[in-house]
Amino acid sequence: MTQLIEAKKGNITPEMEYVAQNEEIDVEKLRKYIASGKVVIPKNNTNDTLPTGIGKGLRTKINANIGSSTEMEDIDIELEKVDVLVKYGADAVMDLSTGSKLLEIRKAIREKTNIPLGTVPIYQAGVETRNSGEAIVDMDEDLIFKVITEQAKEGVDFITVHCGITKDSIQSVKDSERIMGIVSRGGALTAAWIMHNEKENPLHKDFDYLLDICKEYDVTLSLGDGLRPGCIHDATDIAQIRELTTLGRLVKRSKEAGVQVMVEGPGHVPITEVKANMQIQKTICDEAPFYVLGPIVTDRAPGYDHITAAIGGSIAGASGADFLCYVTPAEHLCIPSVEHVKQGVIASKIAAEVADIAKQIPSTMRKEKEMAIARDNFDWNKQFELAIDGETAKEYYESAEASEDEMCSMCGDFCAIKMVKDHEKK
Repeated sequence: MTQLIEAKKGNITPEMEYVAQNEEIDVEKLRKYIASGKVVIPKNNTNDTLPTGIGKGLRTKINANIGSSTEMEDIDIELEKVDVLVKYGADAVMDLSTGSKLLEIRKAIREKTNIPLGTVPIYQAGVETRNSGEAIVDMDEDLIFKVITEQAKEGVDFITVHCGITKDSIQSVKDSERIMGIVSRGGALTAAWIMHNEKENPLHKDFDYLLDICKEYDVTLSLGDGLRPGCIHDATDIAQIRELTTLGRLVKRSKEAGVQVMVEGPGHVPITEVKANMQIQKTICDEAPFYVLGPIVTDRAPGYDHITAAIGGSIAGASGADFLCYVTPAEHLCIPSVEHVKQGVIASKIAAEVADIAKQIPSTMRKEKEMAIARDNFDWNKQFELAIDGETAKEYYESAEASEDEMCSMCGDFCAIKMVKDHEKK
């Protein structure tokens, strides 16, 4: 039984109760949101994943991607990244490993943390095909469903599947004026398979079979945006919107089958188009939770894309996005280090906080007020406690010790708050 089916029946599950308490929302209201598909709780029914709500009326959540590649594979480093992303507040983690040890890495991540775990199953299918000595484009179409079933049994909570890539959508890319074509790894792999085999996408053609697997284990579908724009020039074009309309139809089929579903959104978008992209998705996809990568709002800041993504993410979240996929400073350049993961999570958490202020989320507004009071009272420890990255804040404060507790070295005796308080005391 899935959370969606239970909600449709009018039943309140322990997971719903947990999320409602954590989010400070009425549990019946939450149940109705889940029943309508506006909120998901990605939690495989075979494990003890921490119930985390994503969607309407809830805090904006963030996901952190980690994983090995064919060029760099070290399980200890990946697990160190897990420690860091959990410490700094990631709500979910995706293992995007494509190296030969991907099974071992995913198992270790699952054992390391109980936050929701996501994957892109076609990566594993591609690795297995490559390891068998065949070209990835010669992958057996049954293999992808075999892998999805295996991952569901292992306890994976949500999966990205590029069901919206079809023969027609590939043609729309060919007919477009795109500079970068298809930039999604899973999307490109799927498109290459379709063109090489001259067959329709198995995940689209046999979507009902996919739903059967996900329904059995309550795996949440994350419908991947395989045709997302890879640069500002390509944003909000016909290919992107055509895929989104396909995903909108698949959202409806998922809900009817009782399978929880969310939709992934664009990567590179001009700041003036971010809000419109959120509104288009919510309209086409019947307000299914929206999971966005960034969006990145300029292509000219490699090495600082955690900042460009935070700018786009704050606007996206304020405009309706529910789930932000973090972007690290290493995006487009190299596999992220542990420090890159930290910086990516913090930047994304800031974006989520900005979005939740715009949404007037009660728990967020309370903490913002508490921070203001702590600043007014020169309560430094409380400020560090409330800060998204209290360690760094404390380090900066202590690096240039002020002569009094009621000031910092920035303003000293010219502190605006201190001058007024001193006058009031007199």
